[in-house]
Amino acid sequence: MGDHERLDQEIAAHYAGVSEQRRLEGWSLERVRTWELLTRHLPPPPAVVLDVGGAAGVYALPLAGRGYQVHLVDPMARHVEQALRAAGEQPAAPLASATVGDARQLDRPDASVDAVLLLGPLYHLTDRAERIRALTEARRVLRPDGVLAAAAISRFASTMDGLLRGYLDEPGFEAMVERTVRDGQHRNPAGRPEWFTTAYFHLPEELAQEVADAGLRLRTVVAVEGPAWMLADIQARLADPVRRERVLAAIRRVETAPSLLGASSHLLAVASR
Repeated sequence: MGDHERLDQEIAAHYAGVSEQRRLEGWSLERVRTWELLTRHLPPPPAVVLDVGGAAGVYALPLAGRGYQVHLVDPMARHVEQALRAAGEQPAAPLASATVGDARQLDRPDASVDAVLLLGPLYHLTDRAERIRALTEARRVLRPDGVLAAAAISRFASTMDGLLRGYLDEPGFEAMVERTVRDGQHRNPAGRPEWFTTAYFHLPEELAQEVADAGLRLRTVVAVEGPAWMLADIQARLADPVRRERVLAAIRRVETAPSLLGASSHLLAVASR
């Protein structure tokens, strides 16, 4: 078995055991902020959106509900089946399609969509050349001036998670984080699902450079959660409309601050063809 095949199997096993849909339900700061950023940057409906790595449709389904023509692609058949079942519960706003596919080789014609979402594929493409390939494929299928929204995990996310949740006191975690900070390559030999799976963690400037190297015109790189994800009571704050707006306003004020970008657990690059 080759290294790529082994790593792909590790990633698939992680998502088979961990529900991405459940992780982002309720008052998830990642979901709330990503939705806010998408509504800010996407062209208006009925634009055609290709949601690559769309999992069970956490963003695809509400976008369809707003009148977008959404095509979901995910490498896991389980996720596609979940998305199709959920789409069946909103018959007035169905998905345009949901299929199994790979971000590095999209089954779409050139210049055929108004927006591409890569809200996960860059996490698990551990080779830079493969990430560039996925970004280049997104560029290929975008229409002129089409919009790309590409998410990445911050280089320092596991360090902060370890400090916040006490994982640094557990055997194996510190060695894992030391490598992640050194070269971005995140590995979880202990197999602990809460320590995530095989992935690449980006520096903010690295994400910007990869987008540019794929021939896309970078608009911005923003912090998704900013430093607010480390608040112990973040879900309670988000559940209260007044406190939620205070938190989101605080994040907006610093979302592009270079000195704070790495303090966010996720980054979002917005670019156009």
